[in-house]
Amino acid sequence: MSGQTICIVDDDESVRESLGELLDAAGYSVQSFASAKQFLAGSAPSACSCLVTDVRMPDMDGIALQEELARRKTGFPVIVMTGHADVPLAVRAMRAGATDFIEKPFKPETLLTSVRQALISGARTQGPANPEIAERLGGLTAREREVMDLMVHGHPNKVIAQKLDISFRTVEVHRSRILAKMGAENVAELVRLVLSAPQHRA
Repeated sequence: MSGQTICIVDDDESVRESLGELLDAAGYSVQSFASAKQFLAGSAPSACSCLVTDVRMPDMDGIALQEELARRKTGFPVIVMTGHADVPLAVRAMRAGATDFIEKPFKPETLLTSVRQALISGARTQGPANPEIAERLGGLTAREREVMDLMVHGHPNKVIAQKLDISFRTVEVHRSRILAKMGAENVAELVRLVLSAPQHRA
């Protein structure tokens, strides 16, 4: 793991400390920043192997940070941390190029796994479009496509049920089938898959 530096951006000092200790114990070099502006102001972006950032911060949030990194063409993977209510923001960050998002509270191994996978795969935007994903999308029913489109835009099940005028339980069933058909374990992975399909590439 030598040479791999994980940068943490979070306005909560306790979060920075706990994540720093976790990643340091796993063998990574760690740099922590209290704000996105502080991270961008120095030389950290040029030394960063992977960025872990909170999505909701004062001054410059995770969305704006991701957009600025994309503008600079930094190339390193970005993992967004989010509270449950901020999932739509995290989805927006992924659509802007973030590699993954994880919901707080999360287990230490969840973050470590996400970091390991991000370092292996690199930034999502560098990967080629995957025609196999288009085939999986073609296997969804019309209703499943409707539900999936709302899912990948960050809408919770309750909102999806209201928008499509179906029951909450029906949404849960569709959600389960969609994840199974697409080969995704969670919404974050589903978003990655959908955005890698040729017709969804920017």
